[in-house]
This record gives sequence, C-alpha cells and structure tokens, in this order.
Amino acid sequence: MKFVRINDNITAQSVRLIGVKGEQLGIFPIDKALKKSEEFDLDLVEIAAQAKPPVCRIMDFDKYKYEQDRREREAKKNQKQSQQKEVRLSPRIEDHDYGVKLKHIKEFLEKRHKVRIRMFFRGREIAYKERGRKIIEKLVADTEKISKIDKDIIMLGKSMILVLGPK
Repeated sequence: MKFVRINDNITAQSVRLIGVKGEQLGIFPIDKALKKSEEFDLDLVEIAAQAKPPVCRIMDFDKYKYEQDRREREAKKNQKQSQQKEVRLSPRIEDHDYGVKLKHIKEFLEKRHKVRIRMFFRGREIAYKERGRKIIEKLVADTEKISKIDKDIIMLGKSMILVLGPK
C-alpha cells in the first residue's frame, strides 16, 4: 500500500472534507477538519494529495488499510505469470527422444509458458552445428501452429539457444 497521510501528518492548511457516508462537507481549515474527525472518533485520511486543496475523508484508517491490502491481494491473484521452461537437446538425439521432447514443448506452450530450447554441443560435436540447427528448425516447424519465435537462434559458448512463445 502506498504512503497515506493521516491526522496530524497532513501538511495542508485547508482541505476538502468528505464525511463518513461519502457526502461532501466543504473546504475546512486543517484544525477544524481534525476536530470533526475526533467528533466521530475516526481518522482524517488524505485521499488525494495532489488536488488543490487536498481531499481528506473521515474514516477508520485501519479498516481502509485492510480493504486496500485485500484489493491488492485480489489483483495479484488475478494476474497470470508466465514462466520460462527449458528443454535441453543434443545433436545426436534419437527419434523417440525427439518425440518426447516435442510433446513436453507442446504441453508448455499450451499452458502459455515460454520455452527455451538449448542444443548442447559436447567436445567435437561443435563441428556439427548445422545438424543441431536442423533439429531446432524441425522443432519450430513441428510447433508452428501453437508457437511463435520470441528470440531467434543464437550461439552462446557451446550451446545453441532459441526461445519460443505461445501464439
């Protein structure tokens, strides 16, 4: 929750006051507004500090703070967070293993995750970069209906990397 000024922390000389039930009470000097809030045994809370004069409301600050926190939690709950999954391949991958990896990639994409495909080259395999590139391009072709390329193929050290995102 953002910082909110209450009671004696309000620095303005005069404020636009809103009552307990949401009714406009008018513009008051800060000391009279504080007295009004004390009459109701509630807090004076600055709602809109940027307004001229600032808008203050008479309310129970603890209840207000609780409701704001609850709204923030609800908003956070409704946000979808996309994760990035990684699938590791080798240029010597067999057909069955390729099928299993392809199935996993499709599952990740259907769950709206991004997928990083990393082709590892060990030892002298680095001389066969073209074989690895063909396998990655085949993966892209096999998933083209449900995916789009987020980052094109790049070489990082001894690995070739491609990032796919859901369509």
